[in-house]
Amino acid sequence: MPPSGTYRVQVRPDFPLKATAELADYLADLGVSHLYTAPLLTAAPGSEHGYDVVDHTRVSPAIGGEEGRLALRAALDAAGLGLVVDIVPNHAGVGVPAANPTWWDVLKNGESSQYAKFYDIDWSRGRLVLPVLADEPDALDQLRVEDGELHYYDKRYPIADGTGEGTPQEVHDRQHYELVNWTRGDAELNYRRFFAIVELAGLRVEDPEVFEATHREILRWYAEGAVQGIRVDHPDGLRDPGEYLTRLHEAAPDAWLVVEKILEPGEEMPDWPVAGTTGYDALAEICGVFVDSTTEAFFDTLDRHLTGAETSWQDLVHETKYTLATTALAAELARMCRLVPEIEAAPRALAELAACFPVYRSYLPYGARHLARARSEAGRRRPGLIPVLDQLTARLRNPQDELAIRFQQYTGAVMAKGVEDTAFYRWTRFTARNEVGNDPSEFGVTTDEFHDKATERQRHWPESMTSLSTHDTKRSEDVRARLAVLAELPGDWTEVVRRWVRVNPLPDPALAHLVWQAAVGAWPIERERLQAYALKSAREGGVGTTWTKPNEQFESALRRMVDTIYDDPALNSEVAEFAGSITRPGWSNSLGQKLVQLTSPGVPDVYQGTELWDLSLVDPDNRRPVDFALRRELLARVDDGWQPPVDESGAAKLLVTSRILRLRRQRPELFTSYRPVFAEGRVAEHVLAYDRGGVVAVATRLPVGLSRHGGWHDTTLSLDGNTWTEVFTNTSYGGSQLAVADLLHTYPVALLVKE
Repeated sequence: MPPSGTYRVQVRPDFPLKATAELADYLADLGVSHLYTAPLLTAAPGSEHGYDVVDHTRVSPAIGGEEGRLALRAALDAAGLGLVVDIVPNHAGVGVPAANPTWWDVLKNGESSQYAKFYDIDWSRGRLVLPVLADEPDALDQLRVEDGELHYYDKRYPIADGTGEGTPQEVHDRQHYELVNWTRGDAELNYRRFFAIVELAGLRVEDPEVFEATHREILRWYAEGAVQGIRVDHPDGLRDPGEYLTRLHEAAPDAWLVVEKILEPGEEMPDWPVAGTTGYDALAEICGVFVDSTTEAFFDTLDRHLTGAETSWQDLVHETKYTLATTALAAELARMCRLVPEIEAAPRALAELAACFPVYRSYLPYGARHLARARSEAGRRRPGLIPVLDQLTARLRNPQDELAIRFQQYTGAVMAKGVEDTAFYRWTRFTARNEVGNDPSEFGVTTDEFHDKATERQRHWPESMTSLSTHDTKRSEDVRARLAVLAELPGDWTEVVRRWVRVNPLPDPALAHLVWQAAVGAWPIERERLQAYALKSAREGGVGTTWTKPNEQFESALRRMVDTIYDDPALNSEVAEFAGSITRPGWSNSLGQKLVQLTSPGVPDVYQGTELWDLSLVDPDNRRPVDFALRRELLARVDDGWQPPVDESGAAKLLVTSRILRLRRQRPELFTSYRPVFAEGRVAEHVLAYDRGGVVAVATRLPVGLSRHGGWHDTTLSLDGNTWTEVFTNTSYGGSQLAVADLLHTYPVALLVKE
């Protein structure tokens, strides 16, 4: 059986396995069936996320080691919970070589290392290039030999046997690796990375020996019955994701497998032996249906006024993807070009094809049509390259061609870096829609579109995960729910934000608009958190400053802008007042989103802490400590009969979350089909409702517009003649026509169970 519901916990050194084990009884009371953890294998020293695994043979000592894992298992068993673990097959942490035994051996012994096959290295280029030196002409002068190792400041590297005599530079020149200026790495690296992160080296899990070595421990947990589900991180980086997932499924045939596959709107997933994705596709649909799509033109006008330009999302994405394809990912581009040395224009043509690629990647022969679309668009943008494009695409269509294989790995990285990590921070007209798996140019989702997508998920991927918040979302579900209110108040938002950017200017007006949306979306937010978010956003967007070349003048102006929000009493009061005006309808949207995520087709995941209001921004903000004591206390009060109001406590969201999760766990037969239910009456468009096969979910859409109409009036739902019990209020309803005003009198959401 798949999970009925999961709860994601960021297991990390400051919240180790012991602390996680202590949550088991709370999670069981909340109603989930499975704990879902961040990666547990040994990560790089100081890692706060676990995605930089350095040792696949053991649980990280920093989070409690094997003893902690066994204690967690005992606690989960006692609470009747299962475990879903996150694994990272695409890459390993190499930033601290001494912490990674296999990487250390590769550095010491080069291509003759028994672990050389573990990593995706192009040895034809000679020594393994490591971009770690300072941008100084005499950086190599800082090398020293100590304790049989080569040291550069606090970094340590091995010395091959018989090569340790002479000056430190002479010793360095004899090694199987070459330390180079960190700024040269983008063009000269000869190992595949995770995106453009030099500390994460690509693994070759397509090799059976590497697969076995890197999965042995995880599969041991599965074999002993301690793990029932596996979440696969970033499969798009793998050489052959389908082959890998088939091998994993064969090794763990009864495990619930979900993959972090980012689907673009309208894209279908290959027919892999998995339960589905990690839920970004559902996130885009669920959040979008609570956005008023009729006001898009207002935000287009506001964006033009603020920025002084008319920006096309498609052109912006092309620009950012092409730039990243030829700079941060230049090493991967160069490696492909070495496969076609006879084509002089290959670098431009391959980068252009990647910039025009409409999805993250294809899985040849599946998805060949995406290459055809990219070729067509590339030819339109660069007609002079058409002969070269045709020459290259002839090879890129061949699943066996090494060029085609590497191009598929390349396009996913180009999309992620160019869109998620750059364009999302430049295209700021309405940031509630700037989320992984969504096209921000698609302003909202109609109820008909939502029903079609939900029906499709029920038919094809009924056990896929659904998510609203993750460790990778750009802003939490409750921030997006509040920002969705702006779409109902375009005039009010236009008035205040135009005044704010005038009295508190920033050289980059698009970034200013993003920061103002973050401020009202997460208000009240501490100054330090907003400062950190603004700086990260600026460097990610790369307009006024960047990570590699920080512009202190611009960053000082940005700090002053954020400080002014807190230090100017009039401005601070105005921001607080406006945020307050959208808070209550934001709560309505939050409860609606949560109801829909928890009841619609798929397996819902609750990200840590989001059972109460959670106004978090992008990581690391969304990894802050969670007050579980407060959540325990509020859940106990709810279970004692307290009917919490929709207010600052967030207990109403806890009520909705716990009641639905428990019902899904206890009565899964009620959630086996999907049928839209349509309201009738003057304001019927404000109702989103559907029948899952024994339960009917009802949510309020566009609460500001509803209040303008003066409430529900004569709006009704047509149900069969049975008696129904509303889960959140324990109220019984009968008859075939149910007044929505009665049903949603206490909360803006309802869940009806057929008696």
